[in-house]
Amino acid sequence: MWERCDTARALLGRGCPPHRLEDPRGSVVLVKNRNITFGSGRRRGGGGGRGVTQLQPQSVRLHLRPGEPQSFEVKFRRVEDYPVDLYYLMDLSFSMEDDLPNVKQLGADLMEEMRNVTGDVRMGFGAFVDKTVMPFISVAKDMLENPCKRTEPWPCTPPFTYRHVLSLTANGSLFTELVGGQRISGNLDSPEGGLEALMQAAVCEEQIGWRNVTRLLVFSTDAGFHFAGDGKLGGIVLPNDGLCHLQENVYTKGISQDYPSVGHIAETLRRKNIQIIFAVTEDVTHLYEGLRSIFPKSAVGTLSNNSHNILQIIVEAYNALTSEVVMENSKLPPGYHISYASRCKDGGPRHGGRGRRRCSGISVGDEVSFNVSITAPPCAAASRRPSRVVIKPQGYSEEVEVLLSAICECSCQKDTIPHSPWCSHGNGSLECGACRCEEGRVGTFCECVKEEADEAADSHLCRRDNASDVCSGHGDCVCGKCVCQKSGQNKPHHAYYGPFCECSDGGCDQHRGRRCGGHGRCVCGECVCPPAFGGRACECPLGLEACLSPDGQVCGGRGQCHCGACLCRDDRFQGKTCELCPSCPDICTVHRECVLCRAFSLGFSPKECQRRCAHLNLTLVGQAGDLATVAPSAGLHRCMEVDTEGCRVHFVMRAGEKEHSVCVHVARERECPSGPNVMLITAVLSGSVVVLGVALLLLWKLLTSIHDRREFARFQSELERRRWNRKDNPIYRSAITTVVNPKYKEY
Repeated sequence: MWERCDTARALLGRGCPPHRLEDPRGSVVLVKNRNITFGSGRRRGGGGGRGVTQLQPQSVRLHLRPGEPQSFEVKFRRVEDYPVDLYYLMDLSFSMEDDLPNVKQLGADLMEEMRNVTGDVRMGFGAFVDKTVMPFISVAKDMLENPCKRTEPWPCTPPFTYRHVLSLTANGSLFTELVGGQRISGNLDSPEGGLEALMQAAVCEEQIGWRNVTRLLVFSTDAGFHFAGDGKLGGIVLPNDGLCHLQENVYTKGISQDYPSVGHIAETLRRKNIQIIFAVTEDVTHLYEGLRSIFPKSAVGTLSNNSHNILQIIVEAYNALTSEVVMENSKLPPGYHISYASRCKDGGPRHGGRGRRRCSGISVGDEVSFNVSITAPPCAAASRRPSRVVIKPQGYSEEVEVLLSAICECSCQKDTIPHSPWCSHGNGSLECGACRCEEGRVGTFCECVKEEADEAADSHLCRRDNASDVCSGHGDCVCGKCVCQKSGQNKPHHAYYGPFCECSDGGCDQHRGRRCGGHGRCVCGECVCPPAFGGRACECPLGLEACLSPDGQVCGGRGQCHCGACLCRDDRFQGKTCELCPSCPDICTVHRECVLCRAFSLGFSPKECQRRCAHLNLTLVGQAGDLATVAPSAGLHRCMEVDTEGCRVHFVMRAGEKEHSVCVHVARERECPSGPNVMLITAVLSGSVVVLGVALLLLWKLLTSIHDRREFARFQSELERRRWNRKDNPIYRSAITTVVNPKYKEY
């Protein structure tokens, strides 16, 4: 009734003999392991990278035991003089007019610069504008012929979606010649159809001439891009199919298929091993930085206003892309898991985060390695047929083929006995101790003919009564006997057994998430508890140990022990052993009144004190410090209470030898607070009033003096401003006028 494959511990627990267990282990077999080369061995030529090996090994076969990872090492070395294919895809909308002259001169310079890196470089060229439908371009006849409306220095070329101009070639002068003949075009809206052209440049491998080498695509523009869904503006709803549609080097599906999505482009570039260099102007750099995080391997460079720095951008981006290795893999079969640990130039292994499959700063000749670990799922989920996974560095054509095969068969199958007498006189083969029946035979020992074993006729033999289901709904009726459902690898306790499949060890009650409380065994749907536990889920301890209070009493004498927990008789008490009573007064407060009346004749009257406090065995001591000499013992309480006069009374108490008696030691001297010092208080208050009065008088005097001085100064200033000159004041002018004759001295 159990699965034949499981862990060794589980199989031994089911009674399997140890010598009959098989424990196969996984293994790693290097099928193809060609050594890494140190260089291409040439400086010129068009061999397309054949004979150059940067990745080792090339093919690996893994025999995987479910749950047991198998690891192998993948090495990568950036070799010298590795071939490069570079395709330049340019925006030829009108805003790029000042950039085109610099691109026309790019061919020879870029070819010369790239040959400093590799002796085998080829270049190609393509251009794009946008879809030739409204509202992306104007469909007026004159605008279709010349979208720029000019004739000098030359008219613009009619708009197009994508045009392939030059296939990949090693002839730099041909690049300059063909690109030099290109003319600018135009469209209406700002975004361009660059993604659509990018898709065609990636999938049209035969027309472009892509080789199985390092593939670079330079995407140059000064605007944004349209993506999937924008085609609806022009009435185009058919999705982009990602196929090549070039006729005479012109894209033909621009007016019938929508723009591709960003994810579609990213997956295509990953599949075609193309690395993108975005050479864009500063105002749209943020858009293409967003694409950089989505595309598998790409770089972004900022163009100048007229693209005079395009050569520098391409060379720097190429060096940045080739100096980084990022490992990726194809989709794994369901249930398989893969992990990486990189060992880069710094030498230390990195396991977590993005660094586990990435190495940066790699120069020509540097070697890095990646430890790849793959784990297979349980046999129930693993495919019995070998699977294939591809591991490769992003942007490179070389790859590691990994063949996966799960070990889910036992070696005893090679000892199969065909037509064994054990299987109903040869009606089956004995395979690993079980019968594999011939066609048309069924049953544990192949004892029944399938046509004769009518389930309807024999189903009454598989029912416990007329009302029950066949095999209790947990099995099949074969030859009048129930064949119960087997357990899964993840639920070994859910197997059904019994004559009518009525029993299961997975349907028992649980306590705190554990079957049978973790104490008992589940047998046929019921818990079999050990002697110390009871209940439906063995959740109830039968002993009293959990209910004993520190003094050894069951529930502190205030309750009963039930199922390992105390049920307190008084609702005021709570806690594990009914030891807590938040609403109850403490023992010191309970005996406070009796201590005061017996020791200090306070509170109760003498008769009432004698009646209510006769149980106290009172002993008086001198001071509160003398109470420290009372020997500590169990049940001793040290108390401090305040009497009716506000004095502190110190005493200690514990239960006496007789029932209901209490032994109390009381300090005869009380700590009473001293009365207030009337003279000192009066003197302090009087002095404070005098000092405050003098301070207020001085402050008043100071303020009035300042005010008087200011007023006097203001008075003096006004007097100065109002003083008259005596010569001008009519009050001081004399009534006599004296006139001097100017001729007086002559006579």
